[in-house]
Parts: sequence; C-alpha cells; structure tokens
Amino acid sequence: MAETMHALVYHGTNDLRLEERPLPQIRDPRDAIVKVELSSICASDLHIRNGAVPRALPGTVLGHEFVGEVVATGSEVRKVRPGQRVAANVETFCGTCWFCRQGYVNNCRHGGWELGCRIDGCQTEYVRVPFADNGLDPIPDSLSYQDVLLVGDVLASGYFGAELAAIRPGDSVAVLGAGPVGLCAMQCARLFGPAQVIAVDILPSRLHLARERGYADLALDAAADDVEARILDATGGLGADAVIECAGGHDTFQTAWKVARPNATVAVVAMYEEAQSLPLHLMYGKNLTFRTGGVDATHSAELIRLIERGRIDTNPLITHSLPLNKILEGYRIFEQRQDDCIKCAITPWKR
Repeated sequence: MAETMHALVYHGTNDLRLEERPLPQIRDPRDAIVKVELSSICASDLHIRNGAVPRALPGTVLGHEFVGEVVATGSEVRKVRPGQRVAANVETFCGTCWFCRQGYVNNCRHGGWELGCRIDGCQTEYVRVPFADNGLDPIPDSLSYQDVLLVGDVLASGYFGAELAAIRPGDSVAVLGAGPVGLCAMQCARLFGPAQVIAVDILPSRLHLARERGYADLALDAAADDVEARILDATGGLGADAVIECAGGHDTFQTAWKVARPNATVAVVAMYEEAQSLPLHLMYGKNLTFRTGGVDATHSAELIRLIERGRIDTNPLITHSLPLNKILEGYRIFEQRQDDCIKCAITPWKR
C-alpha cells in the first residue's frame, strides 16, 4: 500500500487544493480507519470554503458524507471490524459526556461536527473516524454504497427536521427548500402520517422531482407563486401545522413563520451565512414554537433499516458522479446546480 493518498484540503476562504497527504493512522483505541468508497459534496463544504464557518481549521481535509470499508480498528472498537462495509455519521460523539447521555450528541464535549471541519474528513482515499462505535453503522448486504451514502448527514438532517417539527397524523407540513435536506425532510415527514406535504422552492426541476416521486402533494414556486396565499388556501385558511425550513435563503426564515398557522411548530435545520432577524412584534400573537438544529446522528441505524424496507429512497437525489480527481469540477457543478444537480457523488481516485 502506498504511504500517501490524494485529498482535497481547505487552506482558507476560497482556497481548496488537491494534495497528497500521509495515510491516516489509529491514534486512539476507539478509532477506525475507513477506505472511502463513495463520498459526496455538501452545502456545508461550500459554507467552509466561503469562510462562513469560523471554527473550520485551515489545513483540514474537507468532507463528511461518506461510506466505505473498514481497514483497521483500535483495540476498543466493538461494533465494526476490518472488511466490513459501513456508513458514517457526520457527527463525532463520545457517548459518555453529559450531552451524549441526554441524547444531544451534536453537542458532545469531545466531538460535534469535527470531520471535514476540525479534523481530516472524507474527500480523500482513507479517513480516521474517532469513536468508531458511535460514528459508523454496518451496511446490510442487501444495500449498495449509494443506497446509504446520504444517511449520516442530509438524510439524518431531514429526519431531525421532521422530528423537531412535531408532526402529527393529519397535519399539513410545509417544507421550505427542495434541495437535498428538504427532499429528505419531505420523505421523513411522510413517516409521521401527515395529510399533506407542501414543497416550496425556486427551482422548477426540484419541485417537479418532489411531485413526481411523491415526496410532496403540492409544489410551490416561490419565484412565481404567492406562497403565503397558496398555503392558506391549501390548509383551509389556517396555515401549516408544521414548517421545516431547509433552504437557508435570505428570506426563507421569514417565509417559514409567516406560512405557519397560529400555535404551529417551526423547525429550522437550514444553515445561514447571514444573521436572521426575529420580528417578535409581528409574530407576537401567533404563539409559535421554534426548534432549531442541524443533524442528529443517533437515528442513522434506524434510517438504514427504513431504506432497507423501502420506506425511504435517496438515490434520486444523487444526480451526478465524478472521480476524486475531478472533485473541484464537482464543487462547481454542485454549487451552480449545473444540469439540475442535486447531489454529486465522488468515486475513488481514477488511476
């Protein structure tokens, strides 16, 4: 085996470079080393590149969405073994601190969003995964790498959004943003038995996919439709019972609370690059509940089971694929949504 590998490294705002890096090594008995078989580019990677994530460390290999094969484990790893196919969680968590014991793993005192932000991530050939028993889930033989590629981040985020929204059977659910997280949130919202799911976006191709695949019952183009009026009309003049804001646009947070009915829950899982205002004087009488969060990695194993049972399918979201050699081209395609790109999978380095 070679002693170096190819990796995409963050060096500062708008400075990403393909470089050679030493192969990762076991540093802690709870570590695992995973050979990356498939990874993906996330909007969070763009936020880092754009300088919108101050905690991101220059010199770090980017990426946190991946699946692969375990090649080595530390002496205390019990859940996975070399040769096993695994899906990775975006969140690194110890499982023993106060936050982990309460189930708040993305606030772990010894982890959180580490991979591809503060420690080397997966847009490379091999990656070290700390706390591997928490950060990796075995892939059943019946599923491919692509089937579960999005489990640990965008699908987990979509599920967390649906969970935060406190959806009840018969509810009307509005999902703002029909990007990767939003499309996942729509599928996950279905699991809670709503009467209807309403998708809102500005890209007709994504709205078409949401309707065509049955993720949404009603698709609204925010650039052409009066979204507030259409949602009021679709809900008997009440507004949405639950709103999941996945878009992170300059005005989508305002839209989220405006389309919610009084006493509704608004779940915000979007990542914003700019500060948002909370106009309490305007929303005072609506008695809204706001719940925020990014991703909850505790549901990954259950999400894999749901995929295996055919309840969730994220394959339609993976529209493009490029080898690691061309990952910078992949960033451009993903960011510009070229050729209706939703997610761009990155395959191993083409030799």
